[in-house]
Amino acid sequence: MGRRVRVGMGQQLVVPGEVDANLARATEMITAAAGRRCDVVVLPETLDVGWTHGRAVELARPVPGPTTDTLCRAAAAHGIVVAAGVTERAGGLVHNTAVLIDAAGEIVLRHRKINELDFAREVYATGSSLAVADTAIGRVGLDVCADNSASSVALGHALGLMGARILLSPSAWAVPPGHDNVRDPYGEEWVVPYRELAVRHGMPVVGVSNVGPVVGGTWDGWSCIGASLVVDRDGEVVAQAPYGVDAETLLTVDLAVG
Repeated sequence: MGRRVRVGMGQQLVVPGEVDANLARATEMITAAAGRRCDVVVLPETLDVGWTHGRAVELARPVPGPTTDTLCRAAAAHGIVVAAGVTERAGGLVHNTAVLIDAAGEIVLRHRKINELDFAREVYATGSSLAVADTAIGRVGLDVCADNSASSVALGHALGLMGARILLSPSAWAVPPGHDNVRDPYGEEWVVPYRELAVRHGMPVVGVSNVGPVVGGTWDGWSCIGASLVVDRDGEVVAQAPYGVDAETLLTVDLAVG
């Protein structure tokens, strides 16, 4: 039967370049999720600097470092597991990185995004490893956004084969100006690979996007629109957050894990 895990989907506003304000919102999400008795909260991709922002190289910080220290303190203060995307400096490189922080405030897993868009590779170096970690919520797989796209679904399969019982994926899902969500509903491009991974491995998949503008790169002027998604281990969509540049929210969902 496994265990029941309450997941917080922290679909927060990320204002590109406003690191302190973005981290304050992330801390508020962690606090609110703990208040709703969540076991884990998932936050977006590059929540500190914003995806492909022009100041990413300047604002990137080591892991561990000042950015993750803030998240670790919040996790420890509330006894909650946190998955979050940050902009990592490692020597002369910048990575689009996700960290998994346990309920004691320790970083137990770091993943550097592998499947990045070509123009984003001008900012971020490519990750070269996959791993899982044993936590209070079970064995967790961690990746970032397009690592779970149809073109690279093998990455998620590898995590499932490593024994992950739940897959957490900080994301930044964006649409171009004028996107009509009634005529062209956003999300099916994620439902299909998420369902494949969930059913194959009996592994719920959780993807949480930010909301707010994209500033920098080829997608400058696009908007991140949330629509964060959870597919349970049977392949059913059990939670989807609102769509929209202003759709900041915290949703909770109870999942069978293991």
